[in-house]
Amino acid sequence: MTDQPPARIRVDERGDDVVRARETLAAAYAGISWTADTTDVPFTYRYAAAGDDAMTLRAVQFDGRLTGEMPAGEDFVVQWITRGSGILDLGRQELHVQAGRPQMWPNQAFRFDFRDYDQRLVQVNRHAVDEVASERGVTVAGTRFDHTAQPSDTAMRQWRQTVHLISATTMDRAASPLLQAEMGRLAAVSFLELYPQATADFPSALLLPRNARIRHVVEYVHEHAHLPITSTDLAALANLSLRALQASFGRVLGMSPNAYIRAVRLDRIRTELVRGEPSATAVADVARHWGFAHAGRFSAAYAKQFGEYPSETLRRA
Repeated sequence: MTDQPPARIRVDERGDDVVRARETLAAAYAGISWTADTTDVPFTYRYAAAGDDAMTLRAVQFDGRLTGEMPAGEDFVVQWITRGSGILDLGRQELHVQAGRPQMWPNQAFRFDFRDYDQRLVQVNRHAVDEVASERGVTVAGTRFDHTAQPSDTAMRQWRQTVHLISATTMDRAASPLLQAEMGRLAAVSFLELYPQATADFPSALLLPRNARIRHVVEYVHEHAHLPITSTDLAALANLSLRALQASFGRVLGMSPNAYIRAVRLDRIRTELVRGEPSATAVADVARHWGFAHAGRFSAAYAKQFGEYPSETLRRA
């Protein structure tokens, strides 16, 4: 007996009722407290989706203002707009989306604000990404992605080419279930190529039940390394005293919480330098973005962790 293929998803709704538009989109994304308003542009909308539970292509055209909160979900989403404006993670690490440039949605719940826009999205189930990551030797439990990272021009060109192929096949009603499944897998592979830098292999000790609170803190560090987090913040998150947190980090990871935060940020910097264009990337700018203001101390810490100076990494990019 063989497993049944995932049910196909096909939706295409349009109209000029702003209330209906809000209800349709909020239901499609399990949105929280969504509001929709008109602007100076005559209001119309369209929502279309095609794919299956593993991978879905979506398109939204919305001549108005749409705001609300997206909950944390079981999918990774990469979106781009071709018209209009949008802000992701409103009120926190705000990302102003740029026309034609892919942007991953934050891993955690976030607020947004979009106006008079056309949007395309590729939504890939986390399980599909985990399977591909596992095949590449990445610990599934440690799969994390940094939505603030800026993919290189080469990575974005490859992404667009792949999305073009996936779209043509997914929209073909005659495509077989097997071919559709391969498109879902291809989307997962392409996602990993677009955002590979935040994957992390966690020590096996973190998987032990007695270390669950420390693992939660470590996952938080990987997801929020771009924010000004401190050891005190992490202790509160783990419901531990600062001394107990430091002792637990030393026992499980062999370093202090602050040292772990610094190591994760250095990993992010290295990934940006490896994927950067030497003629257009300044080491100092990348370092400052990740909170390293003192060039000398940064270079020394980088060399200690990776065995080479950041300028050498960039030259090899």
